[in-house]
Amino acid sequence: MKAVILVAGYATRLFPLTENKPKALLEFWGKPILNYIFDNMDKIDEIDEVYIVSNSRFYNNFSEWSKTLSTSKVIHVVDDGTDSDSNKLGAIGDLNMLLNSHKIDDDMMVLLGDNLFTYSLLEFYKYFKKVNADCVCVKHVKELEELQRIGVVELADDQKVISFEEKPKVPKSDLGAFGAYIYKKETIPLVKRYVDEGNNVDAPGNLPAWLCKRQDVYAYVFEGECFDIGTVASYKEVQENYKYLFVK
Repeated sequence: MKAVILVAGYATRLFPLTENKPKALLEFWGKPILNYIFDNMDKIDEIDEVYIVSNSRFYNNFSEWSKTLSTSKVIHVVDDGTDSDSNKLGAIGDLNMLLNSHKIDDDMMVLLGDNLFTYSLLEFYKYFKKVNADCVCVKHVKELEELQRIGVVELADDQKVISFEEKPKVPKSDLGAFGAYIYKKETIPLVKRYVDEGNNVDAPGNLPAWLCKRQDVYAYVFEGECFDIGTVASYKEVQENYKYLFVK
């Protein structure tokens, strides 16, 4: 299996913290966000290569960081060729760029590199192997306002995805998607088809939302926390209140 970590955004809402440093390398209790993701992902022996998709502005930051990481995975830092928020490719656009420039013929885990989370990627992987289908990570969310800011998934009794809607005004369920996906290798050519059809390439959830209308997509319902560090206030809140979840 290959892993792809998408880190090509510019995190303008986090300025000044991210004016000269990418969001995924912001530190929490002495370690960048990406280190926590790798600590979690390193438990999956089947993942042998990791592609980190950056923008041109922060490509060198990620290249230098990758040299400091202790991992058994082979790391590739890939430049998407953009240099500002105005010409960014979007999450699915970055994934398509990677698949066009690098031959990946394997199952593929796709993660957003700016989320801090406590759920197990190994358990997510085991679920993927069990259902043998494309998968998304979801969690029950109590707050309506939060559901309106994320992707919302509707499930059948067997956890097959019936519908997937980004930022709905009226959510159809309380299951929110949290930026972790696994795609079978047979699905990879469909990423190009999705983009070529002119679909929205910004939010990563738009791809499984499109896929679930054409083939089976299942949801792994996780226990635990997932924090999207979107603002300076949320960065400070997680730093101050949630250290106990990540530092034992």
